[in-house]
Formats: sequence, structure tokens, C-alpha cells
Amino acid sequence: MGRQKIKLNKKKTRRRRIFWFLIFPIMLVAGLGVGYGVHLYIKAEDMMANSYHDERDGKSDLREKKVNPKIDNVSILFIGIDESEKRSQGSNTRSDALLLATLNEKSKSVKLLSIPRDTYVYIDDVGYSTKINHAHSYGGPTSTIKTVENLLDIPVDYYVRVDFEAFMQIIDALDGVEVDVPYTFSEQDSNDRAGAITLEEGLQTLNGEEALALARTRKKDNDIERGKRQQEIIKAMMKKAASGTALPKYGQIIDAIGDNMKTDMTFEEMTAFIDYGISGQLSIETINLEGDDAYIPNSSGRNIYYWQLDDASLEETKLALKQHLDLASPGGTTTNVANPASTEE
Repeated sequence: MGRQKIKLNKKKTRRRRIFWFLIFPIMLVAGLGVGYGVHLYIKAEDMMANSYHDERDGKSDLREKKVNPKIDNVSILFIGIDESEKRSQGSNTRSDALLLATLNEKSKSVKLLSIPRDTYVYIDDVGYSTKINHAHSYGGPTSTIKTVENLLDIPVDYYVRVDFEAFMQIIDALDGVEVDVPYTFSEQDSNDRAGAITLEEGLQTLNGEEALALARTRKKDNDIERGKRQQEIIKAMMKKAASGTALPKYGQIIDAIGDNMKTDMTFEEMTAFIDYGISGQLSIETINLEGDDAYIPNSSGRNIYYWQLDDASLEETKLALKQHLDLASPGGTTTNVANPASTEE
């Protein structure tokens, strides 16, 4: 059994005025006042209403009551679905990217955790351990949320499920994003044509298809490095969406999101996060899960590749997220998962 230890370092990013890579660029329109800004605001509100899909009665099972993002620390799970008309599997689609964001309302800080798609975890809905990306095919966002909550021992307050059609359309609406490509490679395109996209090593502006190829590829490394690349693309999207040049593109961005998104977040809840963007003190820390390459035999005796998490590192990550959400005592144990920040002045 081949196992190679990969040590990963947490990396702090510089402070930014805008965080969200898909939804929250449209929050910039909230402060535009009149005219075109109002038009965009209404368009965004309609988009969110059409995308709203809640199967959890408005809250995590690990919360005593529903959170209020205006005053509470919250978490949001971003579920990326690698789906197109050609490869659509309907409700059996597996997730291709999982990013968990925890937000601390007081410090206006964000921790962004990338969860490798091949992470070996127990999935309640099937009663055995397998790759975490299978959870979505067993029970959609609800099963994925439950699996992440069990893994990290924290509530997932909201989810946002977006397919890669939106990913490409948003980047194209932004006229591309600037990313440092780590090595030269060829990858299939969104229509699964092998070798259709070739990227050279170096800093360059990528269109939607090219950025998707970079986000997908694992040919020269592994799922952990791919997660890091996805985080870098997200940051590039944030930077471009927050720039003044992106303003005329917001209508297209909203259209791209609305056609390809599901979420249990209401428009009113989404607008509560605008304070993070305008505070001027927002900080973001990206985190990756440490572990080993592992090959574990299935019921037929065939060795299957997984990302086996390092237990000690996982416990450190769980504690860091709990503390960020104010759900851990000084000794490291989990406090009552009520809403400790829910005390309006």
C-alpha cells in the first residue's frame, strides 16, 4: 500500500474588502443607491428567490435555534458540482469541490477550509465509510451537510450548491481572471473532450474553460494541491469582482448564478453579510486538511484510492473552527451549540 505523507501549511491571505467568490459580489450593488443599482438589487433578490431550496426547516440540527447572520457567527458550505448536459446524473451527481467557510461576526474574519473530494469519511445515509464526494449522490446537499457536520463536529448553517457552468460563466462575465498556473498541462474541456485545453506555466489571464481545467486537473499532483488551486482561483474571482471594472458585468454574473445555484440562504440573510465587505477589516485564512495517500480494499478486494486524514491534525482543525464560531471552551471541548453570539444590544 503506497502512502506518502503530505505536510500542509495554513496560509493567511491579506485583508480584502470583498470575500465571496460567487454570491457576494452582487452585494456591492446594495450601496449603489438609485437607477441601475436598484435594478441590479431587484434582479439579485429575484435570483435568490428562484434559487432558494431548504430541506432543514431553516437551521442545522446542531443548533438549538436558527442563526441570525447579523449578530451570530455562522458557517457556509459551498458545494461545487461538476455537471453539464453531457455528464448530468440528476440527483446522483457527486460533488467535485467542497469549501467550508466559518465567519466570525465580531472580528469580521473568515476561515476557508478546502475538503478534498477523496477524503475517507463515514456517511450516515449509507452506513459505511467512503469518499466524501459520494455523499451528494446519496442524498444531495442534505447528506453532504450531515457528513461534513459529523466530520468536523460543528453546525453547517447554510449551503450554496453551484455547478461549474456558473463557474465558467462568471469568469467569462468578468473577462477572465489572473492566475499563476503552476505547471504546463493539457486537460479536457467542459464537454469532456480530452486534451482540448492546454495551459502553459506562469501568470496569465484565464477564461472560464481554462480556469475550470486548472480547477479540475490532478495529473501532476493530488487532490490537496487541486484544492489549493481552487482557493487561488476563488481569490482571483474575488479580486476581479470587487474591482470597479466589474460593475457593468454584475447583471451577467447574477444571471449565471441564478441559472446554476441552489441555496437555503434567503436574500435578507445574504444581505446581512455586507458588513463583512464594507468593514475594511475583513481577514481570510485558508486551511487545508493534512493526511496521507491511502489505498483501501473494497468488498471485492480492489484497492481504492482515498485521502486518509491525519487524526491529530483533524482535531486541531476542528478546534480552530469551533473557536472561530465561539463553540469551544478554553479547554477545547465543545460548548452547548446554541447561538452564543445571539445577544442584540
